[in-house]
Amino acid sequence: MAPSPPPPAASDAQYAQQFLNTVLSQRGPSALPYAEDVKWLIRNHLVALIDAFPSLRPRVALFNHKDGRAAHLLQADGTIPITHAGAVYNLPAVLWLPEPYPRAPPLVFLSPTPDMLIKPHHPLVDCSGLVAGAPYLRSWVFPSSNLLDLARSLSHLFGLDPPLFTRSNPPNPLPAAPSSSMLPAPSPRAPSEVVYSPRPYRFPASPQLAARPPPTEDPAEVFRRNAIAKLVDTAYAEAAALRATREAEANALFAVQAELRGRGEWVDIGVRKIAEEMEALECRLQDVTMATDVIKAWVTENHKGAADADDAEAEGAIQPADVLSRQMLDCTAADLALEDAIYALDKAVQEGSVPFDGYLRSMRALAREQFFQRVLCTKVNSAQQQAHVTRMAARAPSHYAS
Repeated sequence: MAPSPPPPAASDAQYAQQFLNTVLSQRGPSALPYAEDVKWLIRNHLVALIDAFPSLRPRVALFNHKDGRAAHLLQADGTIPITHAGAVYNLPAVLWLPEPYPRAPPLVFLSPTPDMLIKPHHPLVDCSGLVAGAPYLRSWVFPSSNLLDLARSLSHLFGLDPPLFTRSNPPNPLPAAPSSSMLPAPSPRAPSEVVYSPRPYRFPASPQLAARPPPTEDPAEVFRRNAIAKLVDTAYAEAAALRATREAEANALFAVQAELRGRGEWVDIGVRKIAEEMEALECRLQDVTMATDVIKAWVTENHKGAADADDAEAEGAIQPADVLSRQMLDCTAADLALEDAIYALDKAVQEGSVPFDGYLRSMRALAREQFFQRVLCTKVNSAQQQAHVTRMAARAPSHYAS
């Protein structure tokens, strides 16, 4: 799958960098199943790990998943040094980088040699060698978590409580167990496996922990070591919970900020439209005001002459036909005016505005004047009828007159 590693012409760190640059830059069917935007971060993680732990070597190998799928993945294979009871030991381990790495934590397996056993009921390692209870793995957060800090955490925790011990009398090597869903491919190596270095790599010899009698430990020291491990585990768990809570709060605040920015943009657009509409309405109001002033000036200029002409036309609109008709019109107008005066006087005396004796005097004078106007109207009416009969007789034929 991957090209051959570079020739041994430089240091191990340079080999690792060249190897990672080559395998991570491949495209097409032979490309590793990692996201393109994190391949550079994966390279940096492995380079930093190898610089700090030279006993680990990068390589590409076939990994079998639980569901039967197989994929070529990156791994860091070698040993992790620990310090226990004043002595340095090397624990064989393999750090697999699954497809979603670094957004998901790596898979860490201890690969004991035939003369080693996994400590039963270890709090961090199960019977298959999977490191599943490490606090750093449980609190893995992208992109701050990395392989170097993970290896340092495991070195410290395994130094407090080693997960492997050596048999006192190592038996003959057992045949290799078939590869399971969580273990790497067994030896001999598959042809498709790409090894970092062309020369075979041998793990540093692990000291025989069980070859010598275990030293007597102080109970206080054991209690202190267990308390420290418990505190570290609790601190990692609380930090992970606090980090998750803070990230959720930050994401919620970011969402509110984005929504407020969107609403602010809509508000700015609305304010700008309202300002434009107000400016247009002010221009329209100015035009209407100017037109109103022009109309008012024209009406003021032409109203006076039109009113005088209307009054003159009203005066001459009705003209009596003769003297009797004019006298009849004047008498009728005077009679109606007196009738209105009497009505107004009645309302005044009812409201108490005019004293009763004054009402009687005024009423007597108005009634007397109205009587004379009505008598005059009657006489004028009789004269008009007589004149009308005379005009009709004058227009009659001569044979009716004889």
